[in-house]
Amino acid sequence: MAAESEADAMQRLEELVTQLYRFRDAYFETHSVEHAARKPQDVAEEMGKTLRELEGAEGCTKHKAPYLMLKGKVLNVTADYNPQAEEALSRAVKLNPELVEAWNQLGEVYWKKGDIVAARTCFSGGLNHCRNKVSLRHLSMVLRQLSCQDPEERARNVANSVAHAKEAVQMDVQDGASWYILGNAYLSLFFSSGQNPRISQQALSAYARAERVDPTAACNPDLHFNRATLYKFEESYQEALEGFSRAALLDPAWPEPKLREQQLLDFLERLTGHLHNKGKVKGKKLQSMLGSLRPSLLGPCGDGQYQGPSGQKVTLEQRTLSALKPGVNTGMVVLGRVVFSLTTEEKVPLPSPSVASEWRVPFCLW
Repeated sequence: MAAESEADAMQRLEELVTQLYRFRDAYFETHSVEHAARKPQDVAEEMGKTLRELEGAEGCTKHKAPYLMLKGKVLNVTADYNPQAEEALSRAVKLNPELVEAWNQLGEVYWKKGDIVAARTCFSGGLNHCRNKVSLRHLSMVLRQLSCQDPEERARNVANSVAHAKEAVQMDVQDGASWYILGNAYLSLFFSSGQNPRISQQALSAYARAERVDPTAACNPDLHFNRATLYKFEESYQEALEGFSRAALLDPAWPEPKLREQQLLDFLERLTGHLHNKGKVKGKKLQSMLGSLRPSLLGPCGDGQYQGPSGQKVTLEQRTLSALKPGVNTGMVVLGRVVFSLTTEEKVPLPSPSVASEWRVPFCLW
């Protein structure tokens, strides 16, 4: 067979695989959200069709390594670990260690298998041969999932995760998957470094940019779930509820969004009840608590200004709760007493999203 014909055959196979992944990633561009529960089955059926065509053309090419890479990629299109995908991709990188896409696909397979260390080796292997956005954003994810006992090592991993995600974005600012991974990296940094509001805004901006440059990002349930988690922590409850609800709608088989949404609704119901009855504090006791409030209880904030550890002085104005506005109230100080406290059923989010919300379903090769 002529070399040109072999090239044509490989190009045709590559187009088949590209169409398969486009079907998965842009599923909701051709299907309504009401069909979300059917997506895994539909993707599996398309995978079977593509695999049959691929195997039927095996004899048409002598390019063994690229063919095995394409076969492994087809088998790797679903959310579950596939040992046949691992076998095909392992053979591909052995035959051609410079096949970067095979390294990235094999890393995805190991991730699904739960072998995070092997996944890191694969993504690093891809970067050793070529600096590319896919290996970078995959490695960003892996670094946040590595088990670390040393807090300093953990902090370094998160910082490197952000750096890799930033580099991936810089390589292609129109890639929504890279922006999404950067948002997740900032989310991890936010929860692991003192909840700096600036970092939370960077996470939200990255998620918004992902949706803006890539329409399929708006149909990624993980994006909505992770962003809702951040909104909940920041007490933006309406946005959090909308995010959990959207994630549940896009992936009905995933129970976590529905659970989080219900937990938040229960919490808000309890909060509303306590606000209505003033924490069940009796009238006399409440008046006594209010009557004991004195400006002296403001401590270092009582003289109209506060001096921070750096020596900088801030002018303060005492206000009542009713005088405060939603959002940041710069230069305001409030005097009061706590009449009740509420806890949620879940703890503060972990320093990084769990595996379930980080790479639960492959999304745009991220």
